[in-house]
Amino acid sequence: MAHWLVKSEPFKWSWDQQVKAGAKGTHWDGVRNHLAKNHMIAMKKGDQAFFYHSNEGKEIVGIVEVIKTFYPDHTDESGKFGMVDVRAVRPLGPVSLARIKADPRLADMILVNNSRLSVQPVTDAEWRIVLDLARETG
Repeated sequence: MAHWLVKSEPFKWSWDQQVKAGAKGTHWDGVRNHLAKNHMIAMKKGDQAFFYHSNEGKEIVGIVEVIKTFYPDHTDESGKFGMVDVRAVRPLGPVSLARIKADPRLADMILVNNSRLSVQPVTDAEWRIVLDLARETG
């Protein structure tokens, strides 16, 4: 299983809204970056992702699971982009971006080096470290 991080501005789609979507989950649409799109294409059913609140909060607040693989994004008029469906698994921490940046073991994490990328891979080691940080703060 691969691990990912997906970002959303809480005023557009928050962790609470994701949780309210229940087991049926919801689509992760609106991605308009080709690298992020390629990451979504690589996602497999059952992969898990950190749910990150960007702009407001700047923190990982939960874990979602991919329940449907890449398909066309109905909000994209160009037809170039797609989406996946995700469901909430459980809340986390939260683990702030400042805490992540302060941990030298996470210096190479994409979130630290390319914080604008809305869908990004997370290594197994990074996944475990963030989970440990969440246990410390939660």
